[in-house]
Amino acid sequence: MIQQQQNPYFVRELTTGYVVLADSQHFEGYTLFLAKSHVTELHHLAAHDQLLFLEEMSLVQEACAQAFHADKMNIELLGNGDAHVHWHLFPRHTGDTAQPGPIWWTPLETIYGDDVQQDQLRLTRLKRTLNTALDSVLQRRQVEHHTVQHLTLPATDTD
Repeated sequence: MIQQQQNPYFVRELTTGYVVLADSQHFEGYTLFLAKSHVTELHHLAAHDQLLFLEEMSLVQEACAQAFHADKMNIELLGNGDAHVHWHLFPRHTGDTAQPGPIWWTPLETIYGDDVQQDQLRLTRLKRTLNTALDSVLQRRQVEHHTVQHLTLPATDTD
């Protein structure tokens, strides 16, 4: 659906995966980062691809935290229900569940109830908010990489 541009929850394509808002937003900003490569386990990716996928997931979770003002991020790589490597990124806030703990302690009918399904205006707002944060995080990371590269260049003779 993403490749045919038919997924209304699609936010952005990165090198190793797709950023997609979850169709249920009980935990506002709940985002998925789906691997482009169809593998069932992280260790099935080539070493370079693993590192890049993990780095990009880290950038996406940072953007989620920034965009949705998270007190804490919950990050999960499951795959029991959908055998494809993908991350679940949950922005969390103090008091967002009846008792502190993982989101899965919340009844599924609450998490996926009709009252938290997306309407078009809310979906557009969430996508724009996340995209803006992704722009910020990716731009900052580019500057950091440039600075590190500059600092690690070999010294040159000025004689």
